[in-house]
Amino acid sequence: MPIRTISNLILSLLVILIFSCQSNSEVNFTPSQLEEFRPEYHFTPAKGWMNDPNGMFFLDGEYHLFYQYYPDSTVWGPMHWGHAISTDLVNWEELPIAIYPDSLGYIFSGSAVYDQGNTSGLGTTDNPPIVAIYTYHNMEGERSGASDYQSQGIAFSTDKGRNWVKYEGNPVLPNQGIRDFRDPKVSEIAQADGTKQWLMTLAAQDRIQFFSSTDLKDWKLNSEFGQGIGAHGGVWECPDLIPITAPNGARKWVLLVSINPGGPQKGSATQYFIGNFENRIFTPDDTMIRWLDYGPDNYAGVTWANLPKEDTRTLFIGWMSNWLYAQVVPTQSWRSAMTTARELSLIDINGVLLLKSAPVKELEKLRGEKFDVDLSSGLPSQAVEIVAALDGSDSFSLTLTNELGESLGINKDLGLVSIDRSKAGRSTFHPDFAAMHSAPMSWKAKELRIFLDASSVEVFVNNGELVLTSLLFPSSPWKKLTFNQGIEKGSIFNLKK
Repeated sequence: MPIRTISNLILSLLVILIFSCQSNSEVNFTPSQLEEFRPEYHFTPAKGWMNDPNGMFFLDGEYHLFYQYYPDSTVWGPMHWGHAISTDLVNWEELPIAIYPDSLGYIFSGSAVYDQGNTSGLGTTDNPPIVAIYTYHNMEGERSGASDYQSQGIAFSTDKGRNWVKYEGNPVLPNQGIRDFRDPKVSEIAQADGTKQWLMTLAAQDRIQFFSSTDLKDWKLNSEFGQGIGAHGGVWECPDLIPITAPNGARKWVLLVSINPGGPQKGSATQYFIGNFENRIFTPDDTMIRWLDYGPDNYAGVTWANLPKEDTRTLFIGWMSNWLYAQVVPTQSWRSAMTTARELSLIDINGVLLLKSAPVKELEKLRGEKFDVDLSSGLPSQAVEIVAALDGSDSFSLTLTNELGESLGINKDLGLVSIDRSKAGRSTFHPDFAAMHSAPMSWKAKELRIFLDASSVEVFVNNGELVLTSLLFPSSPWKKLTFNQGIEKGSIFNLKK
């Protein structure tokens, strides 16, 4: 080959190399127009305090999300049900408060169902009601030292959840002499003879109780589960019993139970049990302690009811915080956000069934510009999705940094997947916040999806076979991503609403 040709070839390769190096270094960061730490694509109320998701159902093209809400402060107070709707699980519209406290108490957590057969008689055959089932919490009773200050009430709506009327016969399930008696999750299940009944899954201090009803008003206790089983570092809360098909085609039942304190990273977390539900009795396959999310900041999550028949998914969302520090995090006009919506399914890992939690497909609608990454890249905004293929070594490490020297580390080493937020910004508001949080993963990690927002990171390994959700409060937004080891290639998507 002539020398001139070789020279031109080398020059061309150098130009390509220089251009490829510059393509990522020239990523321009666009600052947020929102107040500090306000997420770009996670749901937050415009103002006030928010915690547990409640009453989630789908009807006529709308996903409804209710939540524990106190509009007059950024710390917990008299609980209302806030309300938001979405047509795509990504873009949320906040609506007026749905249910207010009354003489029976604050409106604590619960659920909502579409009573299509009007079994409650609270609507009509032509216009069936939506019925919300929630816990009344009587503060005067709690302060007096009584143990019967929580009971279950209902309210109904005949205009797609916009307006609610409380049932005049409340409470429909009086207290049974149990101090913590709350968070009813109601669903309709088929009986052996083909008829349907309402099933209430209720937290009762250190166990779950199952009640049944034909009309959502009169409830009968059927069975209990959980005393001495699973994690019991704190009171059990916010249960959900979900039928899910296993990979082998068998029908299994997954029982979600949130617990506070006693989570794997201190404070609150959600455990789950996989088993069978027959004759209104839940029997677990085993008594191992398993966590839905090994990060510190996914709590009290439950699933949507009344999804359309063509959508066979089990859809979930959680409160993205932890009772350890939820009331002191450094946000100003609001406190707390919800996690991204997730699809729950069962997977078989070396002969053991586990619960997978994958980002819903609708999140891909947020994807804007795509930037390929070999070793490092700037970030286009504070709201990005990072997708990375691992190189087969089963260990990986990546770092996010800002110009102030703060850093967030995400890695897998010696069978542990970890998020290190010990140097990730503001943390003095609570002594336990600056920490590394780890999760055991004995099987191979093949790929990562990481959702980064103004004050959070959600790490999905193998699209949700292992998940860690963590709050972060960097003093300046993350500006740079570096792949340290174990990552073959990756991409950054700028997320836009």
